[in-house]
Amino acid sequence: MCKRAIGFVGMVFLAASAVAAQTPDINIIAVHAVSYVDVMPASRTAAVAALKLYRDASRKDDGYVRLEFFEQIGRPGHFAVLETWRDQKASDAHGMAAHAQQLQGALQPIRSSGYDQRPYKSVTVGPPPAAAGGQTIYVITHVDVVPNPQNDPPGLLRRLAEASRNEKGNVRFDILQHAMRANHFTIVEAWQSQSALDAHAAAAHTRQYRDTLQPMAGGPLDERLYKAVE
Repeated sequence: MCKRAIGFVGMVFLAASAVAAQTPDINIIAVHAVSYVDVMPASRTAAVAALKLYRDASRKDDGYVRLEFFEQIGRPGHFAVLETWRDQKASDAHGMAAHAQQLQGALQPIRSSGYDQRPYKSVTVGPPPAAAGGQTIYVITHVDVVPNPQNDPPGLLRRLAEASRNEKGNVRFDILQHAMRANHFTIVEAWQSQSALDAHAAAAHTRQYRDTLQPMAGGPLDERLYKAVE
């Protein structure tokens, strides 16, 4: 290869490296929102329709990364909504959008609880999972720890996620930390089947995590099973 060609290749490599260095990691700057809302059983269909309209409209917003919603297994009308936005600016703009306001208006007469939205940042979030099957089970867990500088809850949860992602049947294992309350975390899991979830619960690293967490926990684990609403 001639010197001119080598020089050109070097310039291209340096330029690409500079662009990569200037491009922020989406998992570092991304912001998340986890919301919960319950509606009256007779209004479940109307709530699903309103949430679908909101999700589909939100996909067109600038800075959209992901928006999905789930219904608690065994409790029709109990929903969780997970959102991810490129950065805080995109999240704020979305919150002012007409379809965000329309969702609140649609839920107002049928809800049996407030629309409880909580802001989060990433601790560890894996790549977007492939399309999940109809048997996929989602687990959303709230973890509350007593603040103590001698403990490392993010590290403990990160190790749990890394080990769990290697398990057979795991689809997703994300850890989020409350943006304003650093001792509050949300775990978002997805498993291909109930048997995969059961095996995870019995795994050595899961038991070790629970034993380590117990002395620092601020309350019982709030663990709920969900199915995706497509």
